[in-house]
Amino acid sequence: MNTGPSDQNDANESSLAQSEHPSPVPAPAPEVLPDPAPLSSQSRSSRSPWSTRVSLLLVAALVGGLAGHFASNSNSSSNGVTINAVSSAPGAATLPNGMSIPKLVDRVQPSVVSIDVKGNGEEDQGTGMIISSNGLVVTNNHVIAAAVQSGTITVTRTGSTKSIPAVLVGTNPIDDVALIKVEGVSNLPTVTFGNSNSLVVGDAVVAIGNALGLAAGTPTVTSGIVSALGRTVTAGTTNSTETLDNMIQTDAAINPGNSGGPLLDSSGNVVGMNTAVAGTLADGTNAQNIGFAIPAATIETLLKSLRAGESVVNHGAFIGVEITSMNAELQAEYGFTISTGAVVMSVISGTGAAAGGVKQGDIIVGINGTAITSAQDVSSVISALKPGDVITLRIVRGTKHLTLHVTLGSAPKSG
Repeated sequence: MNTGPSDQNDANESSLAQSEHPSPVPAPAPEVLPDPAPLSSQSRSSRSPWSTRVSLLLVAALVGGLAGHFASNSNSSSNGVTINAVSSAPGAATLPNGMSIPKLVDRVQPSVVSIDVKGNGEEDQGTGMIISSNGLVVTNNHVIAAAVQSGTITVTRTGSTKSIPAVLVGTNPIDDVALIKVEGVSNLPTVTFGNSNSLVVGDAVVAIGNALGLAAGTPTVTSGIVSALGRTVTAGTTNSTETLDNMIQTDAAINPGNSGGPLLDSSGNVVGMNTAVAGTLADGTNAQNIGFAIPAATIETLLKSLRAGESVVNHGAFIGVEITSMNAELQAEYGFTISTGAVVMSVISGTGAAAGGVKQGDIIVGINGTAITSAQDVSSVISALKPGDVITLRIVRGTKHLTLHVTLGSAPKSG
């Protein structure tokens, strides 16, 4: 998925199509976050001349303002300038629950690491979250993809400049989640997972990560809100794509290098893993403030198999629906008769779901005899299947309980 950190590789990132809830307006194309190396002289020289000009104009305006200020005081009776100063600290930004962002960051940052991966002639950088005191770290699969066959993985803890070797434990390319283990460590602080299923649009969130690979050990912090829930995102590069369901959309600034880092609720609990950012539309229009995170609930369902050292083979099976987990808000708004399941937000034409009779508003409650209580359950079941397999869906449509048969297709490829 990740083409590497250099400017040249970043330029090869393809425009990617996002499948959203039904809308007549084309959605911006998300792309999996490339994980860049620190800025080089080449990257500096490639900046737009417009950005340089704007910077110069700002400096000129600032200098002019200061010159005017001093000139206006030169005629005062004091023949000097009076500078007012205070010794109190600046006020901290606070979240709606009263938690200050500096306190939240101080508490969580020790559990966040920067990741550097070398392999196949590439060097990628990203972020990870410590989930066990003996060094297990969860991150995105595309962050460590270059080292799957052969290569090296190192991590740098927050507040440190020392790189520590790590080994790959398990990978899941379908859901873009991987588990690595830092070697020779103990008593590490860990993140706490929150309840991503209880998120609602408008909830405050904070993102932490190795944005732009600016400096390992000193993560970047941004804040915003949950902008939307249940997004289906097709993301990738010219060489690889993936379709991720039930993603959290946020306007907290997410940049290359944030991949694998935490999206936190206002209590400092991890509700998502930052994974992708919207790219450009077909007409070249740039998307603004649209990033995507994998829900914490999805990650938790995958950890057991990842800890066992399993590596999921990406068969690319695809039902052809956009889904989101049932929650109290949806149930109240649409009058659904059940409180759990995977709600079908839209059906993609020409897919197995469309041919099998699945409709918008259906609630998937079972697949091949396995109970479905959330969108994550659907992904878990489908990940073990392949294109051409026929599945039996149990759905609830209004007050009716129906059984449908759907032939799985292949996941769509972007651009």
